[in-house]
Amino acid sequence: MKIGIVTGGGDCPGLNAVIRAVAKTAAKRGWETLGIIGGYDGRLPLELMDATKRGMAELGISALVSVGGDGSLTIAQQMHEAGIPIVGVPKTIDNDLAATTTTFGFDSAVACATDALDRLHTTAESHNRVMVLEVMGRYAGWIALYAGLAGGADVILIPEIPFHYEAVCAAIQEREKKGKHFTLIIAAEGAKAAGGDYVTSGAQQQNREARLGGIGAVIAAEVEKRTGKETRVMVLGHLQRGGSPTFMDRVLCTLFGAKAVELITEGRFGRMVAHNGKFVESVPIAEATGRLRTVPLDEGFVHATRSLGICLGD
Repeated sequence: MKIGIVTGGGDCPGLNAVIRAVAKTAAKRGWETLGIIGGYDGRLPLELMDATKRGMAELGISALVSVGGDGSLTIAQQMHEAGIPIVGVPKTIDNDLAATTTTFGFDSAVACATDALDRLHTTAESHNRVMVLEVMGRYAGWIALYAGLAGGADVILIPEIPFHYEAVCAAIQEREKKGKHFTLIIAAEGAKAAGGDYVTSGAQQQNREARLGGIGAVIAAEVEKRTGKETRVMVLGHLQRGGSPTFMDRVLCTLFGAKAVELITEGRFGRMVAHNGKFVESVPIAEATGRLRTVPLDEGFVHATRSLGICLGD
């Protein structure tokens, strides 16, 4: 038996670990694993589903593993509905896929952002500055929230909570009164001021999602104007997407890859591997797409953040 593996969307720490786990688990069964170069635009054309089936037949592929985020898995669901034997593996640093408590790449992205906050702390304190760190996450604040808690941010701004500049500046001024003449702000790229809109960068391309980015610079300019504090911004950008994965992501990827092959063995197609907080299971791909998993505001980390006295801008 020969299975194929296709990845889609942005690069993500842990991709190689998933591919390795799929290949090793398949080899244990005497199967061959074939990687599809170029994603869905490779040897699996999507213009017609029958063309896709022919592409698989030409390569001798009996089943397909699709590794990706919401967009890639939406395509995987369409392929499943067309009768193609496929299973999914959730991949996104944003951690915004429904039906799984975590996606691989998220832990590595948070580690990168936390390290950046650690480094910015030194320069912020030594120069009495406000430092604004802009991180990825699109419309979900998971990276900003986790990294902000881990890295000792004083202000955490996430898309789920529209922020007020008055609250942010009040937090900075309150620190000044306590003799703390520096402030660390971490902002998700999808954070927005109350009554405002998302900040985007670059021209909008047809049939493409808006490219979020630039909120950090907007916040820095407004904070400096209102407080008189020297304020600098750093956009972490694609550093969060590359490099070596953390051990947590390596383990998760290995479990995900092995589970994907098990689903193929059992003939349980149209399903995505998922982590339920305790162990790896599977859910219908359809349950994981079409809606974002955003930070819940009534429990968990948001409550803890408020208890710590960290400003959320509201």
